[in-house]
Amino acid sequence: GEPIRVLVTGAAGQIAYSLLYSIAKGDVFGKEQPLVLVLLDITPMMTVLEGVVMELQDCALPLLREVIPTDKEEVAFKDLDIAILVGSMPRREGMERKDLLKANVKIFKSQGAALDKYAKKTVKV
Repeated sequence: GEPIRVLVTGAAGQIAYSLLYSIAKGDVFGKEQPLVLVLLDITPMMTVLEGVVMELQDCALPLLREVIPTDKEEVAFKDLDIAILVGSMPRREGMERKDLLKANVKIFKSQGAALDKYAKKTVKV
């Protein structure tokens, strides 16, 4: 079949890292569903993300057609079928809950706009 485009945000982080292998080997969308994995993270994490890409490529997973690492929303959200939004700012020392929420609202608001602008209208989030 046609590969589906699956985005995982915060892809260099621990939560995303624990999901990527299961998605790529067919546990999430089925053992027959080829896919393109799009990995979004912030610019300072791009070198870590390159390591994640190499690990996925080393696994030689038959369903994984392509891995696209990016720090650009217009690349990440383009023609998406599925968006898994796990990237957010972690709580830092001395940070109040309201500060954390404020920072994360900004992230998810931007991603919501990118979904509307670039993703397929049938995207599942």
